Amino acid sequence: MVTTTAADGFDQGMTVSAFCSVSLDPPLILICIEKTASAHEALVTARGFVVNVLSANQEQIARRFSIVDIDRFEGVGYSRSGSGYAVLDDVLSVIECSNFALHEAGDHTIIVGQVETASARNGTPLLYYRGGYAQLGP
Repeated sequence: MVTTTAADGFDQGMTVSAFCSVSLDPPLILICIEKTASAHEALVTARGFVVNVLSANQEQIARRFSIVDIDRFEGVGYSRSGSGYAVLDDVLSVIECSNFALHEAGDHTIIVGQVETASARNGTPLLYYRGGYAQLGP
């Protein structure tokens, strides 16, 4: 789950399936955003974003933030990061980034973020695998 603030000041967020570590020095991560996604413009023009790593019991939030043409934040609890981005309640990890680089990649934009702050707590993460949500097994 990625959140940011659009140029008009409104919160934007979306469920992403492509997220990974890029570098430890400096600490960089990347997200891949389809160019037709409703939050694409906000994410490529914002100064930064937050990656909210959802817990296994937050599948409904992942599904909600993948729906088009709704207020994705309605009824969802959140606070604010140091830079003012939405941080969803009860997530396992929060990674706040400043935009570092943008790369065109076909019908997606690869957004590289420099990690500014990060926090984590124990728990089981929500996984998306082969077109559905999955659990870690023994």
